[in-house]
Amino acid sequence: MAIPAEALERLKAVLARAESDAEIHRIVKARDEVLARYQSVFHPRRISELQEMEFRSFLYFENNQHWTGLTRQITRLTADMDLLREALAALLDEDRPLAKRFDQALESVKGLGKALATAILLVAYPDRYGVWNNTSEAALKALDLWPSFDRGLSMGQKYEQINWILNELAKRLDIDLWTLDALLFAIVEQLSEDDSGVKDSSEQLLKGEETKFGLERHLHEFLRDNWRLTELAREWEIYSEPGDDTAGYEYPTDVGRIDILARHKTRAEWLVIELKRGQSTDQTVGQVLRYMGWVRRKMARPDEKVKGMIIARNADKGLLYAVEAMGTERISVMEYEVQFQLKAIHLDRTEEEVISA
Repeated sequence: MAIPAEALERLKAVLARAESDAEIHRIVKARDEVLARYQSVFHPRRISELQEMEFRSFLYFENNQHWTGLTRQITRLTADMDLLREALAALLDEDRPLAKRFDQALESVKGLGKALATAILLVAYPDRYGVWNNTSEAALKALDLWPSFDRGLSMGQKYEQINWILNELAKRLDIDLWTLDALLFAIVEQLSEDDSGVKDSSEQLLKGEETKFGLERHLHEFLRDNWRLTELAREWEIYSEPGDDTAGYEYPTDVGRIDILARHKTRAEWLVIELKRGQSTDQTVGQVLRYMGWVRRKMARPDEKVKGMIIARNADKGLLYAVEAMGTERISVMEYEVQFQLKAIHLDRTEEEVISA
């Protein structure tokens, strides 16, 4: 696969502003510290001695300094540490073909998905393996670098092709794979800002009405983590892939990231869910339609339907008129509420009252 010159130029532009971009600079600067702490932890000769607490520590953003969301499956991952050690030993064994050991690892341990597996590979072998997660996938698609996979390929076979592209990019840009991952993150962040017109920064979230948005901006994380408790879970399940039950969360496409992609439990239907937060009604409706078209072309079979849903705090008239024009059988609307309360306590409560509370 040839690397388009336009993709390289876009990445070079991001690299050029790395020193002035606080987030990119922070990620790149953390590389040596993270490798010094965890490269020995995931060394192939030491993996049989891996301790639960050191593995758990790597999953937290404050320690790996780069990836969020790795803790979602922490309980399942550590339920059987012997099995986890065996799976990681297979993953890190470079005497075997990459695709086979990648597939074996993901199939062996529930919760071990592509994001965590490739993060561990990068830390163990920082000069050979790049990261494949929803963010890097979205960036590669936006750069027109995503491979056209043959049907029936396993996750490991796909990763072999993706990893070749990541290594080729790093070589052409004369950077390491950790830095490349930071650049891909920046590409996706820019896409999100361009798409929504809202920059998700702490400074903005503390201004006027944005304070309310600050409490709501994690709604899609709440839906992912509590899906089974929602009304939607009766009929729909978040799209999953081997090793990742919530692959449909922020699902990457070459036209942006779908907040939540779901499939019907019994019918041949897909559901594209978009959360209306900072963007306008027109932007939100446009996003849903764009993602629905992408899913219909790229993922759905000819006999499968693709529906859309917009979840908003307040469904204004503009949104309702737009959805009515589209047809409620194609796009539906749900409202949500965010509640935040501070509760006073009596300082003279007895010890028994404190315990029962």
